[in-house]
Amino acid sequence: MAVSRLLIEYDGGAFHGWARQPGWRTVQIALEDALGVVLREPVTLSVAGRTDRGVHAWGQVASYVGPAARVASLNALLPRDVAVLACEAGPEGFDARRDALSRTYCYRVLGRPARSAIEAGRALWWPHALDFAALCECADALRGIHDFSAFTPSESHHTHFHRHVLDARWERAGAPGAQLLEFWIGADSFMRTMNRVLVGTMLEVAGGRRAVSDFVALLNGAPRSAAGATAPAHGLALAGVRYGPEIGW
Repeated sequence: MAVSRLLIEYDGGAFHGWARQPGWRTVQIALEDALGVVLREPVTLSVAGRTDRGVHAWGQVASYVGPAARVASLNALLPRDVAVLACEAGPEGFDARRDALSRTYCYRVLGRPARSAIEAGRALWWPHALDFAALCECADALRGIHDFSAFTPSESHHTHFHRHVLDARWERAGAPGAQLLEFWIGADSFMRTMNRVLVGTMLEVAGGRRAVSDFVALLNGAPRSAAGATAPAHGLALAGVRYGPEIGW
Protein backbone atom coordinates (compact mmCIF):
# COMPACT_ATOMS: atom_id res chain seq x y z
CA MET A 1 0.00 0.00 0.00
CA ALA A 2 1.04 3.59 -0.58
CA VAL A 3 2.93 5.31 2.23
CA SER A 4 3.06 9.08 2.64
CA ARG A 5 5.26 11.29 4.80
CA LEU A 6 4.80 14.69 6.38
CA LEU A 7 7.22 17.42 7.40
CA ILE A 8 5.63 19.38 10.24
CA GLU A 9 6.29 22.34 12.50
CA TYR A 10 4.33 23.36 15.57
CA ASP A 11 4.28 25.59 18.61
CA GLY A 12 3.87 23.14 21.46
CA GLY A 13 2.81 25.71 24.03
CA ALA A 14 -0.91 24.93 23.90
CA PHE A 15 -0.59 21.21 23.13
CA HIS A 16 -0.49 18.37 25.64
CA GLY A 17 2.38 16.81 23.72
CA TRP A 18 2.39 14.89 20.46
CA ALA A 19 0.62 11.63 21.32
CA ARG A 20 -3.12 11.14 21.15
CA GLN A 21 -4.67 11.30 24.62
CA PRO A 22 -8.43 11.25 25.14
CA GLY A 23 -9.68 14.55 26.49
CA TRP A 24 -6.47 16.47 25.71
CA ARG A 25 -5.45 18.71 22.82
CA THR A 26 -2.49 17.01 21.11
CA VAL A 27 -0.63 17.47 17.84
CA GLN A 28 -1.40 13.93 16.68
CA ILE A 29 -5.14 14.47 17.10
CA ALA A 30 -5.05 17.75 15.16
CA LEU A 31 -3.14 16.23 12.25
CA GLU A 32 -5.05 12.96 12.08
CA ASP A 33 -8.37 14.82 12.15
CA ALA A 34 -7.27 17.09 9.27
CA LEU A 35 -5.94 14.16 7.24
CA GLY A 36 -9.17 12.24 7.82
CA VAL A 37 -11.21 15.10 6.39
CA VAL A 38 -8.98 15.62 3.34
CA LEU A 39 -8.51 11.92 2.52
CA ARG A 40 -12.03 10.92 3.61
CA GLU A 41 -10.70 7.98 5.58
CA PRO A 42 -9.17 7.55 9.05
CA VAL A 43 -5.39 7.85 9.29
CA THR A 44 -2.97 6.78 12.03
CA LEU A 45 0.39 8.54 12.13
CA SER A 46 3.80 7.15 13.03
CA VAL A 47 6.12 9.91 14.24
CA ALA A 48 9.88 10.30 14.51
CA GLY A 49 9.86 12.10 17.88
CA ARG A 50 7.06 11.95 20.46
CA THR A 51 7.52 15.43 21.91
CA ASP A 52 6.34 16.14 25.45
CA ARG A 53 3.81 18.73 26.55
CA GLY A 54 4.98 22.26 25.68
CA VAL A 55 7.86 21.18 23.42
CA HIS A 56 7.99 22.71 19.92
CA ALA A 57 9.03 21.21 16.57
CA TRP A 58 10.66 22.82 13.56
CA GLY A 59 11.25 19.63 11.58
CA GLN A 60 9.04 16.82 12.86
CA VAL A 61 8.49 13.89 10.48
CA ALA A 62 5.46 11.61 10.45
CA SER A 63 4.21 8.89 8.11
CA TYR A 64 0.97 7.07 7.39
CA VAL A 65 -0.45 4.43 5.08
CA GLY A 66 -2.42 6.19 2.38
CA PRO A 67 -2.09 8.69 -0.47
CA ALA A 68 -0.43 12.07 -0.03
CA ALA A 69 -2.69 15.01 0.78
CA ARG A 70 -2.48 18.58 -0.54
CA VAL A 71 -0.52 20.76 1.87
CA ALA A 72 -2.81 23.74 1.32
CA SER A 73 -5.88 21.66 2.14
CA LEU A 74 -4.35 20.36 5.37
CA ASN A 75 -3.18 23.78 6.53
CA ALA A 76 -6.61 25.26 5.86
CA LEU A 77 -8.04 22.82 8.42
CA LEU A 78 -5.24 22.89 10.98
CA PRO A 79 -5.06 25.35 13.90
CA ARG A 80 -2.61 28.26 13.68
CA ASP A 81 -0.05 26.60 15.96
CA VAL A 82 0.64 23.60 13.70
CA ALA A 83 1.55 23.59 10.00
CA VAL A 84 2.43 20.98 7.41
CA LEU A 85 5.46 22.02 5.36
CA ALA A 86 5.45 19.04 2.99
CA CYS A 87 3.36 15.96 2.27
CA GLU A 88 4.49 13.50 -0.35
CA ALA A 89 4.71 9.83 -1.23
CA GLY A 90 7.39 7.98 0.72
CA PRO A 91 9.49 4.94 -0.15
CA GLU A 92 7.75 1.58 0.07
CA GLY A 93 7.45 0.47 3.69
CA PHE A 94 8.73 3.78 5.08
CA ASP A 95 8.05 4.40 8.77
CA ALA A 96 9.01 7.78 10.24
CA ARG A 97 9.94 6.38 13.63
CA ARG A 98 11.53 3.05 12.74
CA ASP A 99 13.64 4.38 9.84
CA ALA A 100 15.02 7.46 11.62
CA LEU A 101 18.79 7.32 12.12
CA SER A 102 18.98 10.27 14.52
CA ARG A 103 17.05 13.21 15.91
CA THR A 104 18.38 16.69 16.65
CA TYR A 105 16.99 18.96 19.35
CA CYS A 106 17.72 22.58 20.21
CA TYR A 107 17.25 24.21 23.61
CA ARG A 108 17.32 28.02 23.71
CA VAL A 109 18.34 30.11 26.73
CA LEU A 110 18.06 33.89 26.98
CA GLY A 111 20.79 34.90 29.42
CA ARG A 112 20.15 38.53 30.31
CA PRO A 113 18.74 40.54 33.25
CA ALA A 114 15.56 41.66 31.46
CA ARG A 115 12.88 39.25 30.33
CA SER A 116 11.87 39.18 26.67
CA ALA A 117 8.44 39.87 25.25
CA ILE A 118 9.43 38.23 21.95
CA GLU A 119 11.20 35.09 23.19
CA ALA A 120 8.93 34.41 26.17
CA GLY A 121 7.47 31.22 24.71
CA ARG A 122 10.56 30.16 22.75
CA ALA A 123 13.48 30.42 25.16
CA LEU A 124 14.16 29.98 28.86
CA TRP A 125 14.82 33.35 30.50
CA TRP A 126 17.92 33.00 32.69
CA PRO A 127 18.76 36.28 34.50
CA HIS A 128 21.67 34.73 36.42
CA ALA A 129 25.39 34.61 35.66
CA LEU A 130 26.43 31.95 33.13
CA ASP A 131 29.87 30.49 32.48
CA PHE A 132 29.71 29.81 28.73
CA ALA A 133 33.03 27.95 28.72
CA ALA A 134 31.70 25.55 31.37
CA LEU A 135 28.60 24.90 29.26
CA CYS A 136 30.82 24.03 26.30
CA GLU A 137 32.91 21.65 28.41
CA CYS A 138 29.78 19.83 29.48
CA ALA A 139 28.56 19.54 25.89
CA ASP A 140 31.92 18.17 24.74
CA ALA A 141 31.66 15.42 27.35
CA LEU A 142 28.29 14.28 26.00
CA ARG A 143 29.57 12.99 22.67
CA GLY A 144 29.77 9.22 22.46
CA ILE A 145 27.88 6.41 24.19
CA HIS A 146 26.90 7.04 27.81
CA ASP A 147 24.47 5.86 30.47
CA PHE A 148 21.85 8.62 30.78
CA SER A 149 19.80 7.06 33.59
CA ALA A 150 20.41 10.18 35.74
CA PHE A 151 18.62 12.30 33.14
CA THR A 152 15.25 10.59 32.89
CA PRO A 153 12.57 10.09 35.57
CA SER A 154 13.21 7.20 37.93
CA GLU A 155 9.73 5.84 37.13
CA SER A 156 10.60 5.87 33.41
CA HIS A 157 9.35 3.04 31.20
CA HIS A 158 12.82 2.75 29.64
CA THR A 159 14.82 -0.43 30.25
CA HIS A 160 17.89 0.58 28.23
CA PHE A 161 19.60 3.80 29.32
CA HIS A 162 22.60 4.01 27.00
CA ARG A 163 22.34 6.49 24.14
CA HIS A 164 24.80 7.42 21.39
CA VAL A 165 25.20 11.20 21.20
CA LEU A 166 26.51 12.12 17.76
CA ASP A 167 26.86 15.85 18.34
CA ALA A 168 26.43 18.23 21.26
CA ARG A 169 27.37 21.90 21.42
CA TRP A 170 26.44 25.29 22.84
CA GLU A 171 26.34 28.26 20.48
CA ARG A 172 25.76 31.99 20.76
CA ALA A 173 22.81 32.82 18.54
CA GLY A 174 20.96 35.84 17.22
CA ALA A 175 22.31 39.31 16.58
CA PRO A 176 25.47 40.50 18.38
CA GLY A 177 24.62 41.26 21.98
CA ALA A 178 21.36 39.28 21.86
CA GLN A 179 22.57 37.11 24.77
CA LEU A 180 20.74 34.13 23.28
CA LEU A 181 22.35 30.72 23.73
CA GLU A 182 21.40 27.50 21.95
CA PHE A 183 22.19 23.94 23.00
CA TRP A 184 22.17 21.54 20.05
CA ILE A 185 22.19 17.78 20.55
CA GLY A 186 21.82 14.93 18.07
CA ALA A 187 21.53 11.27 19.05
CA ASP A 188 20.21 7.94 17.85
CA SER A 189 17.30 8.30 20.29
CA PHE A 190 16.33 10.12 23.46
CA MET A 191 14.58 9.27 26.70
CA ARG A 192 11.73 11.10 28.38
CA THR A 193 12.79 14.64 29.48
CA MET A 194 16.46 13.69 28.85
CA ASN A 195 17.35 16.91 27.03
CA ARG A 196 15.62 19.14 29.55
CA VAL A 197 17.36 17.51 32.52
CA LEU A 198 20.69 17.79 30.70
CA VAL A 199 20.10 21.51 30.21
CA GLY A 200 18.94 22.02 33.79
CA THR A 201 22.05 20.29 35.11
CA MET A 202 24.41 22.15 32.78
CA LEU A 203 22.91 25.46 33.90
CA GLU A 204 23.76 24.51 37.47
CA VAL A 205 27.36 23.97 36.34
CA ALA A 206 27.36 27.30 34.48
CA GLY A 207 26.04 29.02 37.59
CA GLY A 208 28.77 27.58 39.81
CA ARG A 209 26.51 25.25 41.78
CA ARG A 210 28.36 22.11 40.66
CA ALA A 211 31.61 21.31 38.88
CA VAL A 212 32.05 20.12 35.30
CA SER A 213 33.60 16.94 36.71
CA ASP A 214 30.40 16.28 38.67
CA PHE A 215 28.38 16.56 35.48
CA VAL A 216 30.73 14.20 33.63
CA ALA A 217 30.47 11.63 36.44
CA LEU A 218 26.70 11.48 35.93
CA LEU A 219 27.26 10.07 32.43
CA ASN A 220 28.42 6.78 33.95
CA GLY A 221 24.94 6.13 35.31
CA ALA A 222 23.37 7.56 38.46
CA PRO A 223 19.94 7.92 40.06
CA ARG A 224 17.72 10.75 38.81
CA SER A 225 18.12 12.54 42.15
CA ALA A 226 21.83 13.06 41.44
CA ALA A 227 21.18 15.31 38.42
CA GLY A 228 19.74 18.82 38.32
CA ALA A 229 16.30 20.26 37.77
CA THR A 230 14.28 19.67 34.62
CA ALA A 231 14.44 22.79 32.43
CA PRO A 232 11.04 24.12 31.26
CA ALA A 233 9.59 22.62 28.11
CA HIS A 234 9.09 25.88 26.18
CA GLY A 235 12.82 26.28 25.46
CA LEU A 236 13.07 22.95 23.62
CA ALA A 237 12.34 22.16 19.97
CA LEU A 238 12.77 19.10 17.79
CA ALA A 239 14.90 20.67 15.07
CA GLY A 240 15.15 17.81 12.60
CA VAL A 241 15.28 14.09 11.85
CA ARG A 242 17.95 12.33 9.79
CA TYR A 243 17.29 9.40 7.47
CA GLY A 244 19.46 7.35 5.14
CA PRO A 245 20.18 8.52 1.57
CA GLU A 246 17.84 5.90 0.14
CA ILE A 247 14.92 7.63 1.88
CA GLY A 248 15.80 11.11 0.67
CA TRP A 249 14.83 13.24 3.67
